[in-house]
Amino acid sequence: MKILIVDDEKEIANLVTIYLSNEGYEIDVFYDGKSAMEAIKKQKYDLAILDVMLPDIDGFTICKNIRETYTYPIIMLTAKEADIDKINGLMIGADDYVTKPFQPLELVARVKAQLRRYIRYNTSKKDINEVTYSGLYLDLEHHICKVNEQKVNLTPIEFSLLWYLTSHQGKVVSAKELYEAIWKEEYLTSSNNTLMVHIRHIRDKMKDDAEHPKYIKNVWGVGYKIGD
Repeated sequence: MKILIVDDEKEIANLVTIYLSNEGYEIDVFYDGKSAMEAIKKQKYDLAILDVMLPDIDGFTICKNIRETYTYPIIMLTAKEADIDKINGLMIGADDYVTKPFQPLELVARVKAQLRRYIRYNTSKKDINEVTYSGLYLDLEHHICKVNEQKVNLTPIEFSLLWYLTSHQGKVVSAKELYEAIWKEEYLTSSNNTLMVHIRHIRDKMKDDAEHPKYIKNVWGVGYKIGD
C-alpha cells in the first residue's frame, strides 16, 4: 500500500518514512505542499499523513484538495494542542490527528488502524451489504452512499458511523457505544467532541438540517439514532 507523507521537518518525515517502510508500505515523502499537490494529481495513494504547518500550502488546504476526489484516510500532524485545530481538520475531512511530539510507533499503529478500516469498508463480503432508510442508501461492499439517488462522498470514518447507525435503525446508540465501535478506543470525555464533528460533517454532506434532521437525530443526554 502507498502512503503520502508531507512534512517540512525533514527529520520527522524521514523518521516516519523509515518506520512505515519497515512495515512494508511504499512511501512518497514531500517537504512542501506544492510538490505534494502535484503528486496527488498523478499518484494513487491509500493514506496521507499531512503536517498542518507547511512553508507554502498548509495541510488543511491539501486535505480539502484530496477530499474533492478521494476518500482514503488522512491523518493530520499538528504541533498545536488547541482543540480548534483538531476540529478544523476533522471538519474538512481528516480521519485522525496526532500532536507533535509523538512516538513513531503510535503513528504506525494509527496508520494500521485507519487502513484496516478503509480496506474493510471497501472490500467487505458480509452477508448484509446494503441498508436503506427513507431515501438513504448504503452499499457496504462498494462504499457507496446515496441520498435520494444523489451520491454522497464520505470518508471511511464517516461511512462507518453512518453505516453503524443505519444498520441499527430505530435504536438509540449511545455516544460511548458509537465511538468505541468505530474508533476501537476507550471513550473519554474529549471523545464526544470528535464524534460531534464527524456527525456534523455527515449532516452537511447529506444536506440534513441539524435543527430538524430527517436522518441522524440527537437523543439528548443519550446518543444518536436513525429511524423511529
